[in-house]
Amino acid sequence: MTDSVLTGYAPPSDTRLRDLLTAWLPQGYARMVQPVAASTITTDTQGLVAGEVKIDTRDGPVPAYRALPEKSGRYPLVLVVQEIFGVHEHIKDVCRRLAKLGYFAIAPELYFRQGDVTKLTDNQEIFAKVVNFVPDSQVMSDLDAAAVWAQATGKADISKLGITGFCWGGRITWTYCVHNPKVRAAVAWYGRLVAPAKAPLQPAYPVELAPHLKVPVRGLYGGQDASIPVADVEQMRAALKAAGNTTSEIIVYPDAPHAFFADYRPNYRKEAAEDGWKQMQAWFKQYGVA
Repeated sequence: MTDSVLTGYAPPSDTRLRDLLTAWLPQGYARMVQPVAASTITTDTQGLVAGEVKIDTRDGPVPAYRALPEKSGRYPLVLVVQEIFGVHEHIKDVCRRLAKLGYFAIAPELYFRQGDVTKLTDNQEIFAKVVNFVPDSQVMSDLDAAAVWAQATGKADISKLGITGFCWGGRITWTYCVHNPKVRAAVAWYGRLVAPAKAPLQPAYPVELAPHLKVPVRGLYGGQDASIPVADVEQMRAALKAAGNTTSEIIVYPDAPHAFFADYRPNYRKEAAEDGWKQMQAWFKQYGVA
């Protein structure tokens, strides 16, 4: 983590941690994706410490969801970056799934200052009212703060830091790896690679950042993704190759659409999702996030 983020941070006391467990995060699934599909996976909390916390950031507390094994010890830390729909139930469940595998997983609510997108029912409205106003600089700082908070609990091994993100969070995953080269490994699920338009608050997209990428990133993409065409994937592969990057790679599932891992949505593709989950675990293990 950067020194600027670490400066002035005081680990919260046990009493303060209990006080921070209040319902700031949205409950359930985003309204945009109702009704929830029958394929939805729900992971229990047996053997876990799981729930909402608040993390200290430069400009005030931000809510987050974290899950980790309840057994004493220090666990590899995985930052989980939300979809466009925020830290709703699916992202919380991803944290619990990772905790079941022996990770300390934390997902900060990265739109917290701009608004609650889980209450919105139109994709364009989500962008126009919230997402377009979320600067990358804020997101990078909040992810730094989440890692610092987790380390301060004494339960997270920050020397084994990984990150994974979905949709909007997929692009953030690539971006954060350039911001923080101390990340050991990353897995980006169908995040945009090429900027759809000029966006001052999101100054660089993965294809532009490829020459600066040192962290091994495995990208997982769908060949039938209407929002991220295969041409964009090939452009990213070419950018990585031109940069001499031999440790990052992209896997494309030919028949999968966007959001193929989202088991609560019609986009879910069980075979691709299950293989992607295995690919993520193998990638983390290969590069020391285990």
